[in-house]
Amino acid sequence: MFEPIERSISRFINLEKEEFDFFKTLLTKKNFQKKELILRSGQICRNVYFINSGCLRYFYLVDGEEKTAQFFFENSWYTDYESFLSGDPSENFVDVIEDTELLCLEKDSLYKLYSEIPKFERFGRMMAENAYLGIRHRTKTLTNLSAEERYVKLIKERPKIFERIPQYYIASYLNIQPQSLSRIRKKLVTKG
Repeated sequence: MFEPIERSISRFINLEKEEFDFFKTLLTKKNFQKKELILRSGQICRNVYFINSGCLRYFYLVDGEEKTAQFFFENSWYTDYESFLSGDPSENFVDVIEDTELLCLEKDSLYKLYSEIPKFERFGRMMAENAYLGIRHRTKTLTNLSAEERYVKLIKERPKIFERIPQYYIASYLNIQPQSLSRIRKKLVTKG
């Protein structure tokens, strides 16, 4: 159960066995079923999550319509950074696309980890930097590319999405209507 999270951490920092054992004592395993919400708008995000298995969708509402901002798959991390850091209620939602197992680290436990094993501060900084780069990449993609270019880029960069995510969520993620996604797909198939 802990091998994937250990591999993920070891990409950034090297831990002694005792350090990793201490880290494991701070984690809580939680299982969620498909379509279950793990965070609602108005709730404070109090955890950092490692996805052991499954898939999460991060979204928000605009005039009652869901807008998908991101997908997170196994072996990746998720938190609503703004809510987690500020302690303010989130404006977003996170739901489960597939049955999902999460390893949860509460905010107090994270700060305890930073205090007890300072190299985890480096890990936290690197994770925050990666999150920032991901947001910048997404913003540039939405701002600078056409709908068709966004679709083609997504196929190349994240093919897993097309295997596991419903088309209407993909359309929302690309910031287009499902009918537009169908037209783009048909056009690309015709072009070969």
